[in-house]
Amino acid sequence: MHCYWKKAFKIINLLKTLCYEQDEIYGFFMSITLLFSGCASMNNTGKGAVIGGGSGAALGAILGGVIGKGKGAAIGAAVGTAVGAGTGALIGKKMDKKAAEAAKIQGAQVEKVTDTNGLSAVKVTFSSGILFPFNSSALSSNSKTSLAEFANLLKEDPTLDIAVIGHTDKVGTYEANQKVSTDRAFSVQKYLQQCGVAPVQFKEVKGVGFSEYNDSETAEQNRRVEVYMYASEQMIKNAEASN
Repeated sequence: MHCYWKKAFKIINLLKTLCYEQDEIYGFFMSITLLFSGCASMNNTGKGAVIGGGSGAALGAILGGVIGKGKGAAIGAAVGTAVGAGTGALIGKKMDKKAAEAAKIQGAQVEKVTDTNGLSAVKVTFSSGILFPFNSSALSSNSKTSLAEFANLLKEDPTLDIAVIGHTDKVGTYEANQKVSTDRAFSVQKYLQQCGVAPVQFKEVKGVGFSEYNDSETAEQNRRVEVYMYASEQMIKNAEASN
């Protein structure tokens, strides 16, 4: 693929004058410019480099919106400033390592995702989710074993931010399921903290009821909690200082 970034940049400048007040549209066109300028293959490290090369508040916002529609709430808070290519690459490499370590945990299912700043992040669930009995937020003994091992991974890097999202099946009312999913998220957070994970690392803990119900899975598999690992502002600063 040839790099036509100069032509793309001129087009973006023209479009920017027409839709300057439309932040979301402007962010979209900036992301297109980024794709032209990147011209690189994508692994987690490379992905961090390409997206990091031009990301900031505008790009972070639109990426967060896209992620939110496809995979739930956007993960992480936008830093509001451009993240350099070298910084993105370093964080991508770190997240690759965390994903590989998490995949070794018994029953862990690992997915590489993207945070609000366009940087690499990792989503971890466990086989059939972190299972809960119907209408309960009590962790199973198997879940506790896996979570204890997972906690060791989280403790290794205090600059790693964490989001915990609880889910339910579709049985019962919206209000009841919202409460149960929230209780499940906090149950996981509490247990991880008991295993030594610092409370300050948890930036978001919430339930979403059955709003992200997976029809291809069983009801038991929808009674789950997903744990996201992503770069904190301090991790980004540390990576910038290393360049």
